[in-house]
Amino acid sequence: MLVPHRNFNLINEIRDSDIFAVTYPKSGTIWMQQILTPIEAKGDVTPNTEHLNAQRVPWIELIGSEKEFNATPSTRLWVTHLQYKFMPLAVRQKRGKVIYVARNPKDVLVSYYHFHKYAAMLEMPKDFNDFFEKFMEGKVFGNCWFEHIKTWYANRDNMNFLYITYEEMIKDLRSMVERMCRFLGKDLREEQMASVVEHSTLRTMKQNPQANYKTVPDSLLDHKGTFMRKGMHVTPLS
Repeated sequence: MLVPHRNFNLINEIRDSDIFAVTYPKSGTIWMQQILTPIEAKGDVTPNTEHLNAQRVPWIELIGSEKEFNATPSTRLWVTHLQYKFMPLAVRQKRGKVIYVARNPKDVLVSYYHFHKYAAMLEMPKDFNDFFEKFMEGKVFGNCWFEHIKTWYANRDNMNFLYITYEEMIKDLRSMVERMCRFLGKDLREEQMASVVEHSTLRTMKQNPQANYKTVPDSLLDHKGTFMRKGMHVTPLS
């Protein structure tokens, strides 16, 4: 389980070039890792096939020290499930750029329930109804979905902030990638853009062992499902 570092609020050496993908669990985190790397590499997808997502776009929750945090060369790509209040102060002062991906809570609930049955590091749900109650009360890793999205969105003017939804990405991935590129100031040629989109589809990710977590140690899995399931949605967020 990802736990905020006890000195995390002391890590404030945020660079203007830093890029943070922020999600509540099961809301497109891996998808964002898969997209951001080739955007930064101008369409080169080699890193996506040779290195794990967590190596290319690491979790800021797992940074062990300020020295480790600051030693990473620019442009630094990060991903996090952290609540807004736990982010480094500099991010909340318009340093770096934040892309927040929201997903319909119904689909988050179902996906998270199945993930709990798959991941050995998470509590095995008693049943769906019990998990539903815990999810609604925020008694799951990531805390309350409603609080997460509310606080991040309410404070959007304090950051360089782009808000997109999982449903928009499913409906028109290319448009969302183009929107991300504009926000990040990345000018990709047509063939570069096409390469990013082609290698960022859910179908491609399910076939990529660096993205589908097939290389995760057996000790972390219960093997009662798959890390990536349908990737579908029920009702789009307004």
